[in-house]
Amino acid sequence: MGCFECCIKCLGGVPYASLVATILCFSGVALFCGCGHVALTGTLTMLENHFSRVPSDHATLTNVVQILQYIIYGIAPFFFVYGIILLAEGFYTTSAVKDLQNEFKTSVCGRCITGMFVFLTYILGLAWLGIFGFSAVPVFLFYNMWTTCNAMKSEVVNITSPENICVDVRQYGVIPWSATPGKACGSTLNDICNTSDFYLSYHLYIVACAGAGATVIALLLYMMATTYNYAVFKFKGFRHNSTSKF
Repeated sequence: MGCFECCIKCLGGVPYASLVATILCFSGVALFCGCGHVALTGTLTMLENHFSRVPSDHATLTNVVQILQYIIYGIAPFFFVYGIILLAEGFYTTSAVKDLQNEFKTSVCGRCITGMFVFLTYILGLAWLGIFGFSAVPVFLFYNMWTTCNAMKSEVVNITSPENICVDVRQYGVIPWSATPGKACGSTLNDICNTSDFYLSYHLYIVACAGAGATVIALLLYMMATTYNYAVFKFKGFRHNSTSKF
């Protein structure tokens, strides 16, 4: 067998769906965890400086932010390991691996492991779908604040009393109603929109939301690949003419 035929054989055994899903999963999780962590810190700093100057008013929010950041610390390594495991499982169920091992036989244990990956990936997909929806909430809040600031600057919109235009973050439940000042109006609101904390946090939340969406797509690809592999194991007996390409 020549070098070209050997390369074609190796490429034919690559689980492309699992490989693409792994790259997408790593990228999505990295974007979500990295950008989300920095955005949470920037949001807390902005609230402390402009909307809630008494520490006791936003103590609960501070604890929630810290908990979310600790969760991010756990998500990153977990999905790094899980992605590698699913990619290895995809390689193991390809014809390239089958040809390297004599008398490869499927077993009940192998089918159970593959079935477990199908179930676990489905659960994680639902969880990340919820995370994707949750990560869109701060994007919506920052977008409302950004459009309000742009409306005050716009020459098309005739605003006679810009000082009466306010953004009250207390109505979103972020801080209690007793927090002071709790809202920003007019020039103060415009100054907040021009700060680096607002600009950076807003765009980082957008990237983090996109990363969560990419992770959902990656888990969907994983689920399709593991489901196909499970069907090969269970119903086709992993024959030479029924090998997985996932």
